[in-house]
Amino acid sequence: MLGKLPILILRIKELIMEPSKNISSFENKYADGTRLIRHIFVRDYETLAYIGVWEHEKGARQPVRINVDLSVAEESEHHGDNLANVVCYNEVVQRIDDIISSGHISLVETLAEKIAEMELVEPRVLSVRVRVEKLAAVKGAASVGVEIERHQCR
Repeated sequence: MLGKLPILILRIKELIMEPSKNISSFENKYADGTRLIRHIFVRDYETLAYIGVWEHEKGARQPVRINVDLSVAEESEHHGDNLANVVCYNEVVQRIDDIISSGHISLVETLAEKIAEMELVEPRVLSVRVRVEKLAAVKGAASVGVEIERHQCR
């Protein structure tokens, strides 16, 4: 094991110094104190949405569950207990509600992309992971859906 230690240290340095080249290596790596990155999240937000491609899904709302993870660049080491210095999770939920209330969406993939696009408008958001689940779409399944991850184009 000791012989492998220098290789592991080099790999860790590589991941820290050039994370954009190694983003897949950062599984669930949204918070990072060394790089001043905060993790903001919304877990298991359940609401009703007009969503689906099948005839029986049109005109009827159905339950969905949404999870959002944001990797947010901090502007300083401390937020100063000031809401203006953070990305507000209540505003994330409000934006989700705005998208859902705008009308029927055919695919869970489309809803996930719209949520990701909306969150990436905020310049402090470096990346976003969105999971959208339909809770009553398939008999015998607790849920079906999609999870995507998108990054700022800088």
